[in-house]
Amino acid sequence: MISIEDLSHGILRIPSFEISSGITTVLGRNGAGKTTLLSLCAGVCLPDHGRVHIDTLSPRSLDIGWVSEFPDRNILFDQVFNEIAAPLRFRHDSIEQIKERTAEIADRLSITHLLDRKTRTLSGGEKVLVALACALVIDPILLVIDEADSHLDSETAWRVQEAIRFHPPDYILQSSQYRDVAAESDHILFLLNGKISRDDQR
Repeated sequence: MISIEDLSHGILRIPSFEISSGITTVLGRNGAGKTTLLSLCAGVCLPDHGRVHIDTLSPRSLDIGWVSEFPDRNILFDQVFNEIAAPLRFRHDSIEQIKERTAEIADRLSITHLLDRKTRTLSGGEKVLVALACALVIDPILLVIDEADSHLDSETAWRVQEAIRFHPPDYILQSSQYRDVAAESDHILFLLNGKISRDDQR
């Protein structure tokens, strides 16, 4: 369970809320607080007041995958293979484990043909898929996708949805440009002026 207690940060004001496992899509207008909520749940930033826990633990103590709306801002390496493999190298996996796991994730996302490409040559949609591979390669407990599908056509957006449903993390939090993507989620949260205005559970 993702537990939110007495949360205050920027526009967000959430006294108490729990997000159960599965795929949760957060909807709301620009400025409603979607990115702020996702960032706090991912541990990208810390709340001004209150707390967020994932299964009673701080997000920063867990493996969490993050895909931002602008993935090219987070690219570190000049080759796709090295970009996807980086989290595994940072945790000191063996060379064979890194090769096997990187190949497995690339295959799942149908981007094996990109592994030898230079990251600077990728299209916007390809960068999103590489960022997703990088986020999934560590088997995170939580995967956060912050409107990354704003750079994708509907077919590729659904390819992303299929990929995250194959051996999914315990928790997936996403904001999306596509209402039909939200409709297929386990839960939908509606944010209005920093507050949860509605919670639909499927």
